[in-house]
Amino acid sequence: MTKKEYWYWLCSISELSQKKKEAILSFFSSPEEAFKEKTEAFSRLEILTNKDIERIDNSRKESSVQENYAKLKSKGIYFVTIEDGEYPEKLRNIYESPLGIFYKGKLPAKEGVNIAVIGARNCSDYGREMARSFAKELAKAGVGIISGLAAGIDGAAHDGALMAEGDTFGVLGCGADICYPVENFNLYLKMCMSGGILTEYAPGTQPRAYHFPMRNRIISGMSDGILVVEAREKSGSLITVDYGLEQGKNIYAIPGRPGDILSDGCNNILKMGAKMCTETYDILEDYILTCKKITKGNKKNDKLLEANEKIVYACLSRIPKHLNDIAKEADFPIGELASLLFQLESKNYIKQIRANYYVTDIV
Repeated sequence: MTKKEYWYWLCSISELSQKKKEAILSFFSSPEEAFKEKTEAFSRLEILTNKDIERIDNSRKESSVQENYAKLKSKGIYFVTIEDGEYPEKLRNIYESPLGIFYKGKLPAKEGVNIAVIGARNCSDYGREMARSFAKELAKAGVGIISGLAAGIDGAAHDGALMAEGDTFGVLGCGADICYPVENFNLYLKMCMSGGILTEYAPGTQPRAYHFPMRNRIISGMSDGILVVEAREKSGSLITVDYGLEQGKNIYAIPGRPGDILSDGCNNILKMGAKMCTETYDILEDYILTCKKITKGNKKNDKLLEANEKIVYACLSRIPKHLNDIAKEADFPIGELASLLFQLESKNYIKQIRANYYVTDIV
């Protein structure tokens, strides 16, 4: 077996926690030595249970390890260890650095800026649009977007980066050959072509609830900053924020309405010192020396619009607004307003996010 195959063996024992794998490495000095040791030697590690030792023993089948390692290539999955030069540099310095990373597509560039965009799975339409628009503008500036490929904010962030033809990376709580949730399968496929899918879990590992808090340390670890778009008071997104604070990352949050449960988490971390973001420039100004483009402001120049189009456009923002509310504010009959909205949408000034709800499109 090759050195890489020994590493693959250790990293693919999904039932063993990170701490237990680190203890094995510390005790035996290398995966190869651990693989070749007698079963009795593992009993000297107090952290390992009899069940753990049994699993380790059952996993030490050379032909099976080699066969499974060879299958990575056919699945389009790459594997790097913490000893490899390609391993993400930012992950080397975090608590419990992953011993290995399985990935499809590519890894984030070692140079440049990466921002994690995270938030609620059951987000509002407004939150989804904010995540998509912030990620799109950040990607246009050359920023890599990192998230967890979950429903809601995560998926919208990945989508926004892809809209800008930027790089976006999804960190999974399962094997790289499994898309979770299934509803994001099209995103998953696109990200393999423009960015990457990565995980510390071996192919075939199913998503488990306890995997996701652990994967959050990788999301924060690979990022330079973390943007929270929407989050409840006790949200999994705040676990990522805690990891980020431990790792010395910049923390950003989009403020929300007091009393809105999807904004409680954001408003609380703003009270604790996170930087408030009302536009993408609030983030980009912290990386002005490394980002290739800096843009300020979310609305497009309306000088090319007709007079009535300008009136309608002025009524809209990034907050979704219903057709009837626009009609009242702009004082246009529904029929005429519908025509104006169609013209603005065809000119890419606005977009309809769901039936009769409109927002401004970003530059």
